[in-house]
Formats: sequence, C-alpha cells, structure tokens
Amino acid sequence: MIPQIVLSLLISMAFGVSSIPNASSEIAKSRNHNVNMTHVAKSTEEFFPTGRKLGSLKGNRKLESLNKSRVVLSGNITILSENNTFELGFFKTNDENRWYLGIWFASVPTPTYVWVANRERPIKNPSLATMEITEDGKLVLKEDSRTIVWETSNLEKAKDVKLLDQGNLVLVSSEGNLVWQSFDFPTDTWLPGMNLTATKWLTSWKSSTDPSQGRYSLRLQPSSYGEIVLVYNGTYPYWSTGNWSENAFVGVPEMTVPYIYRFNFKAPFTPMASFGYSEVSLENGMPPPLTRFIVDFTGQIKQFTWFPQAQSWNMFWSQPENLCKTYGLCGNLGFCNSKSLNPCKCLPGFNPLDNDSWDAGDFSGGCRRESDEVCSKKDGFEEVGMVSYDGARVVSITGTRSECDKECLGNCSCIGLYHNERTKLCKNLYGSLLNLRNLTSDGTMEDKLYVRVQGGGNTQKKLIQGRLLLIEMICGFVVILSVGIGTFLVLKRRRRIMKKNKEEEDVFPIMNLNVFSYKELNAATKGFSEKLGHGGFGTVFLGELSDSSLVAVKRLERPGGGEKEFRAEVCTIGNIQHVNLVRLRGFCSENSHRLLVYEYMPKGSLSAYLRRDGQNLSWEIRFRVAVGTAKGIAYLHEECRSCIIHCDIKPENILLDEHFSAKVSDFGLAKLLGRDFSRVLATMRGTWGYVAPEWISGLAITTKADVYSYGMTLLELIGGRRNVEAPPSARGEEGGTEEKWFFPPWAARQIVEGNVAAVIDERLCGMYDVTEAERVGLVAIWCIQDDESMRPSMGMVVKMLEGVVEVTMPSPPKLLQALVSGESFRGVGVGSDNGTSRGTSHSGGFSSGYNPLPSIVSRESQASV
Repeated sequence: MIPQIVLSLLISMAFGVSSIPNASSEIAKSRNHNVNMTHVAKSTEEFFPTGRKLGSLKGNRKLESLNKSRVVLSGNITILSENNTFELGFFKTNDENRWYLGIWFASVPTPTYVWVANRERPIKNPSLATMEITEDGKLVLKEDSRTIVWETSNLEKAKDVKLLDQGNLVLVSSEGNLVWQSFDFPTDTWLPGMNLTATKWLTSWKSSTDPSQGRYSLRLQPSSYGEIVLVYNGTYPYWSTGNWSENAFVGVPEMTVPYIYRFNFKAPFTPMASFGYSEVSLENGMPPPLTRFIVDFTGQIKQFTWFPQAQSWNMFWSQPENLCKTYGLCGNLGFCNSKSLNPCKCLPGFNPLDNDSWDAGDFSGGCRRESDEVCSKKDGFEEVGMVSYDGARVVSITGTRSECDKECLGNCSCIGLYHNERTKLCKNLYGSLLNLRNLTSDGTMEDKLYVRVQGGGNTQKKLIQGRLLLIEMICGFVVILSVGIGTFLVLKRRRRIMKKNKEEEDVFPIMNLNVFSYKELNAATKGFSEKLGHGGFGTVFLGELSDSSLVAVKRLERPGGGEKEFRAEVCTIGNIQHVNLVRLRGFCSENSHRLLVYEYMPKGSLSAYLRRDGQNLSWEIRFRVAVGTAKGIAYLHEECRSCIIHCDIKPENILLDEHFSAKVSDFGLAKLLGRDFSRVLATMRGTWGYVAPEWISGLAITTKADVYSYGMTLLELIGGRRNVEAPPSARGEEGGTEEKWFFPPWAARQIVEGNVAAVIDERLCGMYDVTEAERVGLVAIWCIQDDESMRPSMGMVVKMLEGVVEVTMPSPPKLLQALVSGESFRGVGVGSDNGTSRGTSHSGGFSSGYNPLPSIVSRESQASV
C-alpha cells in the first residue's frame, strides 16, 4: 500500500495535481490507467523554437542521486494525446524480455508504432521502468531506480513533457518554450508536421519484430538537397524521387494528384533544405483520415491511410515497386524473386545464415555454405544462370574454362565465376554477391554465373553422369550398328505414317498459336505447383516458358473430347485478337490432357481489389477498367466472325495487366465445354448475383445475358465491394457466413434517386469524377433491366460510358425493386453455399438488407436447384 501511495504522489506532482484523490481521478479517466495530457498547439513550430539535439547513452549510467526527479510514466501507465489519437507507453513485439518506450496510434486496434525512444536498448522489466524529468530538466528512461538507458540532451532546462495530437512528444521550459521534440529524432515513420532535413531522416526497423535500426533510411540527398533518396547502410542510394520542380518531385507524378496532402519544401537545393507535408480537410468538410509514411524493413517506402469502415490500413503507394530493386534485400548469396510470397531464397548448396531472422523477414544475414568449411578440395561449381549481381570484386582470367576453374578453386576467397560460352571469357569473383536476380528478357549479357559449392553440386554430378553415359553409348554403338540396317526400313515406314497423320491434323490450321506438349507445360509450371486460381472450367497455374516469358496455364477439368474437334474449337478462339481480351498463346491436346496457355496478367483479377483489406484502385483506373471490359465484351458480341456469348462475366474473369488495363478472360470456354448451352447450363450452379433473370427461367439466352452480368460487375467496381457479402456483425462469428447482404437493390435505389455518391467506394475519400460516376451508375442500372430488350447492347454501353450517347434515367428494375420493397417476387434466393444457389424464393420475396435496413436474406429464403 505504501509504495502505491508514493507512486500516486509522484504522478500527482508530475502533472501539478494537488492531492492524491485528484491524481486517482485523473488516472481513472484514462484507459487502462492512462494519463490524459493536454494538447498545447496544433503546430509545434508556431510556438516553439526547434533545433535541439537528442542525446543517447552508449552504456548504462549509474546516478548518485535522483531524489528531485519527477516520475512522468511508469509500468503499465500510458499517456494519451488530447483527442486520444496517440498514446505513449511501454510496448513489446514478440519477446517478453524486450520492452520499448514508444508512441503508437491509440484509436487504431492494430498496433501501429510511430516512434521508439530506446530502439537500441530494450528494457527487460517494464514494471520497474520509469520515464522521468530529472533535476537538470532532461527526459530520461530508467530501467530501474539507478540505471538510465536513454535520455535527451536538451541544453535548456525542461519543466514539463506533453504528447501532442500529431504524435509529437515535446519538452517545454517554464517559459513555455520548446526545448526538445521527438519529431526532430524520427524512427521509421513520417507523420504530418514532421520535416526531413540534412540532419533528420527516417531509419527502418531491422525486421518486422525488431525496432532497432535497420539497413534502410529515407533522407535528403546530401550532395544537392533537392531530392529524397532511399539509402542502403547509409552510403548507397538505390531509389530517388528525382529533383524538386515547382510543386512536386519529377519522379513522383502522384504528388500532382489532388488529395489530402499539402507538401512544403523550404530552401531546396541548399543545406538548410526542409521538406514536410500536412493534411487538408476533404471536399465535404470532413476531417482527413489518419495517414503515415513508413520506411519498411524490406527497404520500401510505403504510404498508408486508415480506412475506419474496414478497420484496416490501406496502402496507396510504395517505392520501389519491384521489391528486388531494394539494395541488399537478400544479403550475401541470397537470390531475389519479387513474384514469390517469400522474396529471398538461398542458392543451391547454401542455407540461411540465421534461420530465425530469415523467418522474421530479415534476410540481411544472407546465406552460407551448407558445410562449415570455408573451402574444400572437393569443391566444384553449381550453375546459377544468367543473373545480375552487385558487390563482388571481379578478376578477369585469360585462358580456358578449366584454367579459370583451377584458378578459383586454388583460392579460398574465390566464391564463384562468370563464364561466357560464346566469347570464352572468364571472370573470377571475390567478396560478397548481393542483389542476385534474373536478368530481364531484353538483357544483353551472356555471362553465366557458377557458384562455388562443396562436392561440385549438381553441375559436377551431371558431368560425371555425362561421362558414364558416353561410355555406355560407345558400348551400345556396336550393337546399334549391327541391327541398324535391319531397322532402317521399319523406321522409314513409321515416318511415312507419322507424316500422313500430321497432314491429316493440318486440316485444322492453328493460326498464331503454339502447340505444346504436356511434358513442356509440366516443366514450365514446375509440375503444376504454383496455383493462380480456380474456376468452374479448370485450375490456372503460373508457368515460365523457355523464352523466360510468364504464362497462365489453364488445365481443363473435363474428360475426353476428340483431338480434331478440340483443335477446331481452339482455332476459333485463337483467331480472336483484341487489346481487352486475354490472348491465347497456345494449347496442348495430348491423350486426355487439354490445356490452354494464356498470356500472364501480373496484377491479377479485379476481384482481388474488391476486398476491403485489399489494395485500393483510383477512380481513373476503375473507369478505365469499366470501359475496357465493355470494349472486350462488345468485340465478342459484335465484331467477331461468329458471335460469342461469354456466359460468365464477373470480376474473377476480368484480369489486369501491369498498367491496370482490363482484359476479359475465359471467353469461349463455354463453347469448348459443350455446344448445347441450355443443357449444360441447366445442370451447372451459376454464380449467383450475375445470372440474368431469363437464364434462370430456362429461356434461351442471348448476348443480353452478358450485358446483365456486366451491369452487376459494374456495381461492384464503383462500390469497391462484392454484391453479396456477410454483414459486419456476422463476420468472424460462428455461423456468420450463413447470412448474406445483397448490395444491388439498395445501390439501384440510390442511383435512380440521384444519390450516386452514397454508392461510390468510401476508400476513394471523395476523389472521383462526379460526372463519370453518375454516368457509370446509370449505365449499370440500364444493363440490369429485367426485360432483356430494355438493356443496351455492349457496343451502345461503350458509347454511353465514353459520353458519346446521352444516358437517360432508367426505370428501377422490377426484380431489384421487389427486393427493396419486400413485395412478392419469384426470383433468385441467396444460399449459404458461397452465394451460388439458384431457384425461386419460397418465402415469396425478401428485403435488400443493405444500409441501413437490418433485415438480411437467411436460410429460410433459399431455394435448391
């Protein structure tokens, strides 16, 4: 009891509280015994002079007496800023014995730390630690009663400490002057109001769980002070914004797009340069969202904005875009592949130097030989291929390849060699190999890298196997020669038969398509190991052809089909070429195997961007996707020699290339899988939410079925969400996925009533073209009319979206209107099977259940097929 009273006395003294009850009252007001500080200014530079430097202790310091220090914070007590935006206190990552004093977002449920005081000197026991203002007016962090692990070095004596609502921890004198602030000593996070200068920069965490200083920093270029660079180990710049020009950096055109930021660059191109940013209110007068820039431990700079509706951080921008362009990411002898979930791996014959760090995402330790020996007489070389690298010292060798090998193996410092088979030139490598990555397809280098490994690796084994094979061939040559004459006529006759079969197959010419063997595609996909997606017609795998180009290989999951018939159908699809259709590069029709080879779309499908926790798309990209998709479907309907009905338009079948251009995929597959549409589709479980009413009713379908599906997809695109999803109250709860919300009824009502803004994705924060948004919303409602004769053709849809044809106000679709009003309507029921069942509602109708109505479609309104 007595220590608690003493602690309360100290806290009350620290904040000018006159009595213990008052101090207890202050503590009770804060969350988990938080102390609520007073916000003193919206901008520290308005009231306080800056320029103080932070001091740190390299070793523990024993104090003789600290009787007159004031305890500001201790144990599990934390301090909140005025509006509860930020919080100061002790935190840990994943180690109970490593605690840090830091600042984090108090209003965000996900732990998001923006500043760390003792990032190099964690404390072991927070219950004994305190933050105090000493007698000489400095702020110190003590691990126990006598050991200081961190302190400020302000020259002017501080009287009080305050946590401002911008996330800035400040010390003020008795006269109210600013004598020190955390914004002058940032860690890895850049907040509004914080400036980068010649002496202030950001430094990344070492890993996702280690806040100590990492290898990457963001700073002003010290030679010119007119650009910002990402730097490796404080010396090697690997990414730059380009020079400042009027109101933006030339290498960051995104800065010119109006958003919530106002950038300010004072005295550029001088040693006094200072660059920072602030936030401005949104167009609707709402306060701007929480935002931050961070130098990630992977070496990328990333910009995040908090999305309160999804309770998640949205990443709007990052550089460098290719993770493998981060210098030294994978360490020595680590190979980088940005397309893999884990970007770094060790070369054959090597293992990670530190497996724990490697698992935590810190690859800086690189790789080491599998054996503990530095070198061995049994060493050989493992072929890596044509790759680029940095860091190694190169020594050119004149002579043959064997002489180059001998020279390298005779020196334990030699780690490998480069050899050019055409020019016969050889180079030995010494030191470290950093930034190992595949050369681009347009690379001009022909040098192959061979890494020194124990026992010679696979290359030595292949050489031995080759010699054995040669001996076997010589021995077998005698036998082959003796029977060769007898088999010559048989082989000649067999070739004539194969040639005849080939001529029969050529009756079905394949224009501009490659015919692959199953063995080729099995090797290209590494045994169909990397799955990209799965659809109703088959599974798609990532593959790499012999020319290093990436492809998407779709393995059709259906038996049989004649060889000639399959090729004839592929001919029809192979002749379809349009900028908004995924190009078919080839096929395989071997025995029972049926595979289609498409060009690879690096940005994936549109459906990946419709998740609340997924990457956000700007309005410009969304509108471009809407128009591009419409043009692709219109080409299938109106410009092909034979009209092709896609039959499965949905976000999963709209793919995006590296420039976010839309390409429709899987066109024509319905024909490939069966010519009798009505029979095939009647036995399939279509994707609920995209199927036209006449299709469900069993009527013959036309191209207007695709128009309906496109309209439903358009609603998802502008709303940034799926048409059918679980309500927030059901997510994450047991049985929550058994109930679904239906978005289109509510969206259609809002659009028809002229309230398109309510439908637009909130993640856009009001940054969209109002005229375009209204036009897209009206087009979507025209496309989902119940009567197919009322729906426009896809060619007309393109003209309506581009503004060539005026878009009038459509009538509310009767089906959706019934869903909104609850009137009786025999329509489609939502099932629990991922929203895919179809049929007639047993309950006679249902409500939309979407914002703000609480009703939902439940199991009782399902209908089975």
